[in-house]
Amino acid sequence: MFNGLRWQFTLLYTLAALAVVVLVGGGAYLIVARYFAGVTDLALQHKMAHEFHALAAPLPAALLPADRDWSLVRQDAGLLPPTRPERSPADRRDERPPAATFNPTDIAELAAIIVLPLDGNGRILFHPNSVAPLLNPDREALAVALQQGSDLRTVTSANGQRVRLLTYRLTRSDGPAALQLARELGDQERILNQLTGGLLALALLSMALVGTTSWWLAGRALRPAEEAWERQQRFIASASHELRTPLTLIRASSEVALRSLDPQQLDQRELLGDVLAESDHMRRLVDDLLILSRLDSGQLTLARDAVELTTLLHDLQRQTARLGATRDVQVCLDPVTGHVYADAARLRQILLILLDNALRHTPPHGAIRLGASIAGRNMRISVSDTGTGIAAEHLPHLFERFYRVDPARGRESGNAGLGLAIAKSLVSAMGGQIGITSTPQTGTTVWVLLPCA
Repeated sequence: MFNGLRWQFTLLYTLAALAVVVLVGGGAYLIVARYFAGVTDLALQHKMAHEFHALAAPLPAALLPADRDWSLVRQDAGLLPPTRPERSPADRRDERPPAATFNPTDIAELAAIIVLPLDGNGRILFHPNSVAPLLNPDREALAVALQQGSDLRTVTSANGQRVRLLTYRLTRSDGPAALQLARELGDQERILNQLTGGLLALALLSMALVGTTSWWLAGRALRPAEEAWERQQRFIASASHELRTPLTLIRASSEVALRSLDPQQLDQRELLGDVLAESDHMRRLVDDLLILSRLDSGQLTLARDAVELTTLLHDLQRQTARLGATRDVQVCLDPVTGHVYADAARLRQILLILLDNALRHTPPHGAIRLGASIAGRNMRISVSDTGTGIAAEHLPHLFERFYRVDPARGRESGNAGLGLAIAKSLVSAMGGQIGITSTPQTGTTVWVLLPCA
């Protein structure tokens, strides 16, 4: 039990650490990717503005902010010298605009952009750098730019590289033309891939460190509770063993005393009868506690054999029918065939618990039905009665230890509230499931699901 809790805590802490790494790493990746995208588009627009200036063409209004913002971005990043301080109007009259200055980073950024002057049919008019371009013109982007004035998109080149394209329409006397600027994104994608690899490595390292630390911390935190639980289980087991002997002596002494009394001594006989009944109740309670203690500590070994249900359920129906006859309750058995993987003795104990509960809560002239049916790869064994039923608010608690729907009635009948708890623990230990459905004033059905053999 505690080992399972330890694994749960470790998994929880590891997943929490992974979530933090994913959030932080994902945020960092998005920031870098958005930065690359923004700077690339701004560089393309700035380069386009310079090409318009070089061609003495009117600069489109959409390129004016980019021309200004590009210089601001490079200056904020420390890539351009700071602007000169504000000067008086008299000084500014004689001041000539400063020549554009670029440091090597600016030059490299702009040099990565390929310029393609195109005519209206997509043919390259000339090579600005006297070097054949590495990319072919994108005719779809050209068509959109000629129609709408400009176009910005990301395409994939013939060599598989992703390319950012900016295309602007030019007005020429000899016909339509356009400028198409291209920026390959391979270097940026390599950086993003390296960032992704680093984040994945960080995530794996974090999971390993957090998982190891969480396992150690969870073990330390749970150790006192585990030791207290083990002491409790040892106490229950020891007390159960120690109580068996005095209870046996009490019962034996009461039986001897009862046999030695005269039939006329009614009060004494009634007193000894109560002692015998209470000793039987105590003996059952001690046995139940011992079983639960052994189940909790994992000391109860269960077999996993192919159990034939026809004979088992027929024997249980025959035995229970005799008890039912004394209470005017009919016990029926549906036709059953099949085998399940289970411990035969413990399965018998489980079904006896369910049948005993059904007998307790079924009024005279009622009926109990025992049956089994195939449910996929499992066998569903059910015990149904026509008793008083159970209210819905009690159903989630019925398998809790010492839980009784009617505590007063449970004490009068000698029911300690451990039967269903034992049944659930035994079914779980055999790899099965148990459940209960009930309708007040109609009846109750308890089912056990075990794998077919």
